[in-house]
Amino acid sequence: MTDLLTSIQAALDLPQTPLPLTGAGALPSAFAVTDLACAGLGAAGQAVAELIRQQTGRLPDVSVDRRLASWWFSSSLRPRGWHVPPLWDPVAGDYASADGWIRLHTNAPHHRAAAEQVLGQVRDRTEMAGKVAAWKAAELEQAMVEAGGCAAQMRTGSAWQQHPQGQAVNAEALVQRQTFAATTAKPWRGSVARPLAGLKVLDLTRVLAGPVASRFLAGLGADVLRIDSPTWDEPGVVPEMTLGKRCARLDLKTQDGRQLFEALLKDADLLFHGYRADALERLGYSADSLQRLAPGLIDVSLNAYGWSGPWRNRRGFDSLVQMSCGIAEAGMAWQQADKPLPLPVQALDHGTGYLMAASALQALRERLQSGRGGSARLSLARTAKLLMEAGQAPQEPALRPEEPGDLGLLVEHTHWGPAHRLLPPVSINGTPLQWDRPAVELGSHRPQW
Repeated sequence: MTDLLTSIQAALDLPQTPLPLTGAGALPSAFAVTDLACAGLGAAGQAVAELIRQQTGRLPDVSVDRRLASWWFSSSLRPRGWHVPPLWDPVAGDYASADGWIRLHTNAPHHRAAAEQVLGQVRDRTEMAGKVAAWKAAELEQAMVEAGGCAAQMRTGSAWQQHPQGQAVNAEALVQRQTFAATTAKPWRGSVARPLAGLKVLDLTRVLAGPVASRFLAGLGADVLRIDSPTWDEPGVVPEMTLGKRCARLDLKTQDGRQLFEALLKDADLLFHGYRADALERLGYSADSLQRLAPGLIDVSLNAYGWSGPWRNRRGFDSLVQMSCGIAEAGMAWQQADKPLPLPVQALDHGTGYLMAASALQALRERLQSGRGGSARLSLARTAKLLMEAGQAPQEPALRPEEPGDLGLLVEHTHWGPAHRLLPPVSINGTPLQWDRPAVELGSHRPQW
């Protein structure tokens, strides 16, 4: 884990100090997924500790539990008497084309509609497999993208290194950080126990990486308001990802929606967004305009395939990036399998999410010290490069199975029913991760602080 942690600490300008770990074992993978989980969570914990040191002069101890970190990279929620809806649309997944493998991502209705626009309507995976088999993978990938859909041909790592987008990602920093002109410094309103109390976080992100980041900050006392469009839903992940947040809906393409958004933004300390690279700019919200609307704003964003190169505006998700960059093909070779083998969890999403949280905390430290707002840009593809550069993982024992003592004692009364959460995977002495609100359905609250 040392190389992963050192790279992350350097990217975030964190002290390069060791991170105590508890527990043993690892998720089965060609790559060091458990090490990435520990390094990402550990860096976020260290960023909290550095904030507390800046404000109080006391540096808390930080440690990470390998088992819990691994499981939080999958799911922390354990429902009692109910089930979370399926994560995947019935026809999403990997298919054999005429010359290789391709993954179709059809979870959102408009993404499935784009797939069926290209391939024709289907009832199930068998029908879809028959249609995909007639296409060459690269041609189908391009046709899907042009139709507004989401797909990724399986490439080898070496092919990705030679691809223009792979080369663009290689040239990018893991975290692209920037500071803005100083404004009136806002005081710290937190405490050691709740270091982010009073911090207003406006979260425009969806699915996993961004919601992971805002969930972590909510556990430290931040007031997180998640904003979704009137029609968006992601039922398979909402119970996992809305913990600690209020969730409202706005249409940023209407005048009323924009006015409400700008009013919220003026009072926000931090903005998370995960649209394609130029999406907010096309709505009129460039980085400069965001600073004019909210001087001193901390602006943290992510996308799938990086911030430069021909794919900077391409739709993408963790599972697609794994296919594009060579991770799924490397897993297939590692296991000597006859089909793509992805990571055992969506580690690019979760890893990037904790890097976003740490980036936000580092920018908050800067603002508390100098009054300067800041931005950070991250991508799933750049996190994939970090993981792949760490090399194939040595064989480690399996994680000890989950036990009742791994769950918190409190019952979380979610929108769907009672549940328990796994204990937090990172320990910050004197600063417990705890969430004030249970998970709720999207659109459960009004768009107001």
